Amino acid sequence: MLDVRDLEVWYGEFQAVRGVSFRVAEGDLVAIIGANGAGKSSILRALMGLERPRRGAIALEGAEITHLPAHARAQRRMALVPEGRRILPEFTVEENLRLGAYTQANGAEVARALGEAFALFPRLAERRRQAGKTLSGGEQQMLAIARALMARPRLLLLDEVSLGLMPTMVTQTFATIQDLHRRGVTILLVEQNARMALSVATRGYVLETGTIAAEGTAADLAANPEVKRAYLGG
Repeated sequence: MLDVRDLEVWYGEFQAVRGVSFRVAEGDLVAIIGANGAGKSSILRALMGLERPRRGAIALEGAEITHLPAHARAQRRMALVPEGRRILPEFTVEENLRLGAYTQANGAEVARALGEAFALFPRLAERRRQAGKTLSGGEQQMLAIARALMARPRLLLLDEVSLGLMPTMVTQTFATIQDLHRRGVTILLVEQNARMALSVATRGYVLETGTIAAEGTAADLAANPEVKRAYLGG
């Protein structure tokens, strides 16, 4: 589904991503793990069209999208859950969700997606008329994921979803990610919490200072002594 070749992302004179190549097959849940500052979020921003790569190619379902703007990628049913959630704090829960469906022209489809979001996250249904800023951190993360799902994505990009959450909410969030994967959503997850990421992923990549240092099945990476030592506390 997604094919990334020789991707480079620069911020002025600083190179954040250094010739990265990887693939995400349809139905996969792929994790990119690495330390803070390794370049993980820069990859997702380039995939979504929020950063322009200096070099490389991005193809989605066989079509070149490297130079498409972000809204055109959203119309191709890519969706990003950004680091830090980035909900609209003054808007209600329902208003935030409806904004996530801006690519959907069919009102009945939007209503159906809204119902599914509330079924997936009942707490959001209880708070549908509350302003986003009144939600807890965990509830805001639910809202950020549900907002992305309103676009009916075929490829869901998740950026550091465990960041700032209590351990119980981290567990709940990753259970939701597993559930979405079982429902057929293709997912690319970048995450500092390597243990949780590899526990739900099918395949994984280890990113170090902008380059891929290791790749393989999630089980193989979790058993790799160097990965265990550096990222899993083993």
